Amino acid sequence: MKRADLLKRTADLAVEFLEGLPERRVGPAGIPVEDLRAALGGDLPEHGEESLETIERLVRAADPGLVASAGSRYFGFVIGGHVPASLAADWLTSTWDQNAGLYATSPANAVVEEVAAGWLLEILDLPRTASVGFTTGCMMASFTGLAAGRHAVLAREGWDVEARGLFGAPEIDVVVGDEAHATIFAALQMLGLGRERVKRVATDGQGRMDLGSLREVLNGCPGPLIVCAQAGNVNTGSFDPLEEIGAQVRERGGWLHVDGAFGLWAAASPGLAPLVSGVQLADSWATDGHKWLNVPYDSGIVIVKDPDAHRQAMTISAAYLIQTEGRERDPFDYVPEFSRRARGFTVWAALRSLGRQGIGELVERCCAMARRFADRLRDEPGVEILNDIVLNQVLVRFTPPGGGDADAYTREVIARVQADGTCWLSGTVWHGMAAMRISVSSWATTEADVDRSAYAILRAYRGTAPRISPSSPNSG
Repeated sequence: MKRADLLKRTADLAVEFLEGLPERRVGPAGIPVEDLRAALGGDLPEHGEESLETIERLVRAADPGLVASAGSRYFGFVIGGHVPASLAADWLTSTWDQNAGLYATSPANAVVEEVAAGWLLEILDLPRTASVGFTTGCMMASFTGLAAGRHAVLAREGWDVEARGLFGAPEIDVVVGDEAHATIFAALQMLGLGRERVKRVATDGQGRMDLGSLREVLNGCPGPLIVCAQAGNVNTGSFDPLEEIGAQVRERGGWLHVDGAFGLWAAASPGLAPLVSGVQLADSWATDGHKWLNVPYDSGIVIVKDPDAHRQAMTISAAYLIQTEGRERDPFDYVPEFSRRARGFTVWAALRSLGRQGIGELVERCCAMARRFADRLRDEPGVEILNDIVLNQVLVRFTPPGGGDADAYTREVIARVQADGTCWLSGTVWHGMAAMRISVSSWATTEADVDRSAYAILRAYRGTAPRISPSSPNSG
């Protein structure tokens, strides 16, 4: 089969999947892992098979194990979908097969990243002179921002950490809130700063840093300082008091990093922008285009106020490299990888297709859908909304109709909803309590999707949710 015919057939299969999303079972179909291994595994063939046969085999075998996270009723793990232009750009990205490391290996990607970076700084209202890197996801964006911070605070002490490492270096105090995301700790452990030696700041009932506790902790930090704050708590959507935190960190000559995986996008909405007041006082920011920009995966974004610190922390050199001398941008100077996917095309396409107004409306719509969820659920006796709905996150707790263990029953309701397949959402533990966590992040979610999903949740709470057969992946 000709390559063009193979790609056209593959596109047809992809479109079939997309068109089936509205009624597809949202969660995994419950197929045993052994069956997936049998369908996808076996011995490697001695001789290759025809390409179309391989693709059709993949589609048949993978289908029962696919999650409809690109659809409109997926509310787990703050996962967005992909707006049409970004998906199409992603297909082209694979077709073009560009190495995004150097300007010399893909001038088009280098310039697209440069343009998209400027648009991002504008839409997020961050310093226009900041540098931007396109990483795999928000964890590596935080890794990069914190690496730049590590460079900067040690350079002020006369220590070149990139050349000399941390052996014998002045000790850095790292301060985080009690509700910091797990990926911050993962980044710290990879940077040699340790996930357990951090100093923690107490948080309030919505997960925000307590300023009195912060000041007390900072008073015990005599050396180089890095503080990690949060724009959008992963459970409640709440924001640390960034303006006050920024002032305290600046007073002590420290580096402030903001984890804004999804919350940073509140800046795109005039009505929500006050939530990120003071975010400009930070030195680095991390966010993820896959969440609220709704770009396909591999779309983390790091922004650093000091481009020199950013570049010093990331750049490499070798005699064989054809590096630019400042006129053009070498993308690998700003991320932890060299050879990598050309991530700029999908971000550029999403920004261009949505425009400033469209991005703001997307964020506002998701927040409105979160409030609608809370409104549909809170009037039911025994159902409690645990958080203030400031963004796109809803925490729900269920007391058994006849009384009893609310933790156990909440977990049971979550399991029933997941088994039902109408929507998919996750569980969490919030301040010692089991809770259902609903995250509205997709451009495709409508009021009808929320109402249908809320009804399924209430059915599960009342104990009347139907059990969906694991052999019915397309049940809605």
